[in-house]
Amino acid sequence: MAGGAIDMPRALRGETGQARGRARERKALARCWLRVSLAIGLGLLMWLLAVGKAHAASKAPSYKVEVVAEPRALRRLLEQHLDISRFATRPDVTDDQFSFLITATPQQVRDLAATQGYFSPLVSTDVRTVDNLRQVTVRVEPGPQTKVTSVDLSFRGAVLTEDPSRENATRFAFSLREGQPFSQGDWDDAKNASLRELQSRRYLAAKIYHSEALIDPRTHTAKLSVIYDSGPTFTMGQLDVQGTKRYPERIVHNVNPISPGDIYDTRTVAELQRQLQNTPYFASVAIDLDNDPAKPLDTPVHVKVSEFPYHSFRGGVGYSTDNGPLVQGGYTYLNTFGAAWPFTVEGRADKTQQYGQIQLSMPPGQHGWTNSVLASYTTTDVSDTRIYSIRGGVQRSRTSQFLDYSYSLLFYDDQLDQNAAPPTRAHALVPGWSWTRRDTDDPLFPRRGNLIHVEAGFAVKGLLADQSFIRGYARGQQYFPIGVDDIVLIRAELGGVFTSGSSRGIPASLLFRSGGSNSVRGYGFQSIGNNVAGSILPTKYLVTSAAEYQHWFSHNWGAAVFFDIGTATDTWGEKVFYPGAGVGARWRSPVGPVNLDVAYGIRDNRVRPYITLGIAF
Repeated sequence: MAGGAIDMPRALRGETGQARGRARERKALARCWLRVSLAIGLGLLMWLLAVGKAHAASKAPSYKVEVVAEPRALRRLLEQHLDISRFATRPDVTDDQFSFLITATPQQVRDLAATQGYFSPLVSTDVRTVDNLRQVTVRVEPGPQTKVTSVDLSFRGAVLTEDPSRENATRFAFSLREGQPFSQGDWDDAKNASLRELQSRRYLAAKIYHSEALIDPRTHTAKLSVIYDSGPTFTMGQLDVQGTKRYPERIVHNVNPISPGDIYDTRTVAELQRQLQNTPYFASVAIDLDNDPAKPLDTPVHVKVSEFPYHSFRGGVGYSTDNGPLVQGGYTYLNTFGAAWPFTVEGRADKTQQYGQIQLSMPPGQHGWTNSVLASYTTTDVSDTRIYSIRGGVQRSRTSQFLDYSYSLLFYDDQLDQNAAPPTRAHALVPGWSWTRRDTDDPLFPRRGNLIHVEAGFAVKGLLADQSFIRGYARGQQYFPIGVDDIVLIRAELGGVFTSGSSRGIPASLLFRSGGSNSVRGYGFQSIGNNVAGSILPTKYLVTSAAEYQHWFSHNWGAAVFFDIGTATDTWGEKVFYPGAGVGARWRSPVGPVNLDVAYGIRDNRVRPYITLGIAF
């Protein structure tokens, strides 16, 4: 028993030693796996870093390019069109491709420079590697630019015997002249512009029969010749109208200025398009004519229109320094009585004036004349004077490309409130006439030409009028281009109500006040008039004028300096002129001209800012 007792502990001690050995083995194995895992992890991390560096390197540009050339226009042309420049940003250009691009560069430079009139350029390319990045320098000495030494324009076809003026107009439209630098772009533009001019009247199918530019690289000269084939004279026939579904086709024919047999003229076609777009019925208008030289007589005029729906709503908000925040809206129904009579309700409200009007018009009649009946209500609160005006009557008007006409018979019923006297009321039945002429080179951004508006009316006492009078008003703007970048603008305004009595018996809305952004800058809106106890009352006579000089730093941005002066008075012998001067910024925005002005009113000793949008006319 005792021996058994002694052997048992030995057996237990032996098992314990084996377990400790296995534990040591497990620890050693764990340490080994840890070392292996660390090695694998470090290897994976190094591999990821290497892949990341290779990936980043693959995204880097293969090389950089610098083009050294004068003038700047040539340098920009080469930077934009040389293959070595266009592929510089690509990371996957191989060595063989790079060598090909370098080899092709000199010839590409010569071809591109030739389009600008440089036919003997000296070209060198230099390739260097800096910080493992290849840098390419292309140096170009363009040499003398080729000049035009002769221009020979000749004609064949009906133009030789029918209309020499078309030949002269075509020659004038050819913009390349002797002594000017030759370039491929200018050569193409001159041919296209002159051909368009020849096609614009009579010769719709005119074409360039032959053209040639003889370049002498040795003498750097270019001899140009063009032969135009006018083809036959085209005459216009009947309208072929497509797209009229809601509104009668006769609307198109009523505003049509073209008579069958008229000689083709792009201005007449443009006038038809403008007349159609001036009506409220059509969202878009496209006009086309066949130009088959075998069928030049009575060519059909194809007119395709898309129509507005019967109902339309419009609205908008705005701001002006004269009148503050503005909100306006309107509704039009285009098929009143089922006969395409437009019915319009519109309104406008700002800080100084609230206005509402209803109008019912007939569709355009012969020659585009439109008859309408209207009624409006206007309240004006400015310069401590409040005018409440009701107006109603009939009107006949016509709008064309250059001229607008209007005849009207309107009844005015006005009330005027002022500080120092009780309200006064005046009414008058006024037959009126207005005329507007637009003759500018651009309707939105004019540089040359003029705008003129004239209106006249009268009233006879006892014929729904408190007082007899004759009223006249005229406004004009003249634009003078000065060089390439400058414009001089002259504006004048005249108004008068001629009567044997005072102005109290004349509706206040037919009298005059001045001051503001479109009148005399430097003074408040309608703040120049007859000052009675702080109320600026409208007057019988008005004179304003302005002179402005504009300089344009770029196509869209310019600056201006200006001087305005004007007066509004009841008695010409007691007139007081109000001068103002200032500076401004000019922006040709996508929606029209924007003027930002700061003006100093010399008589008031005050500085006022002004913001205006569009041509005030």
